[in-house]
Amino acid sequence: MSEELNDEVTSINAIYGDNTISGLLEERTYALTLTKRPDISLRIEFPIDYPDAPPSVLGTQHTGAASAKGDGTFLVDLIRDVLAEVYVPGAPCVFDLIETADQRLESLRQAGDATAEQEPQNDQGDGQHSQNQSRQLDRSSDTSAQTSAGSLGDTPPWALSDVITEKKSIFVARSAAVSSVSQAKQYLGHLLSSDKKVAKATHNITAWRIRGDNGVQYQDCDDDGETAAGGRLLHLMELMDVWNVMVVVSRWYGGVHLGPDRFRLINQAARDTLVQGGFVEENKKKGKKPTASDPEPGSVLDPLVVNLAGAPAKAEEELEDSEDEE
Repeated sequence: MSEELNDEVTSINAIYGDNTISGLLEERTYALTLTKRPDISLRIEFPIDYPDAPPSVLGTQHTGAASAKGDGTFLVDLIRDVLAEVYVPGAPCVFDLIETADQRLESLRQAGDATAEQEPQNDQGDGQHSQNQSRQLDRSSDTSAQTSAGSLGDTPPWALSDVITEKKSIFVARSAAVSSVSQAKQYLGHLLSSDKKVAKATHNITAWRIRGDNGVQYQDCDDDGETAAGGRLLHLMELMDVWNVMVVVSRWYGGVHLGPDRFRLINQAARDTLVQGGFVEENKKKGKKPTASDPEPGSVLDPLVVNLAGAPAKAEEELEDSEDEE
């Protein structure tokens, strides 16, 4: 196994659970289990030159006894379609594959539930078909989480950052367009209710900036136990001049203290999701064209990556004091 693939496997299992992707006896072949369908595992083969070449979905590795006939074939076809959409040569793709496939399964489940509700009660034939479809799609999900997520509306249109791994800590950021504070809170509630892995993250740092009617502006942030991280995240959004957007940065603590470096990683993930979501243009300088003296985005001189809090000189001391709170 290449070091890059090993790091990706470690990151995926840290986020979704130890058995999400596990090696098989065949070289470079793994069993992949989706959070929305834990009753079925798939065989994935990674070529020797991955990620320059895409992995292959070979078929099902295991199908649970409770799975309906045809579920395995359906899931294999779905994963192949999603892989064709998300794979980019040279970039790891397992995280995007899992996230997109889970979102697709959740959408199908919701569509099945809506169809079942619309069927006439006395139409036993079609009604039974809809009930079977609904059971196939939601069998693997927690009932209480589904109910809570369903009451919060449709899945928010999250844009995801790349996964950042540092000393076993995992950072992933999400961003979505919002037009009101209530919508931002609704999106956050939906995320925490419908996504178990995010709900179990050590910290979910949030911030939003919204322009309301008559030019009223709303800004807010939440550290979620990561002292000063929310303020730094909000300051990043101010520097990037983004409005009507919210950001959620999830961190899974890996057992090793990162010190002040964790704030750089939080903002790095946040900046990535804002760019991925199309909320900011790279190298935008408010009318000034980039010059050779301007720092490269993401470098140690990039003001969007370092010193994001606009903190005074005592910031370093405060960061050291907050080290024990990781």
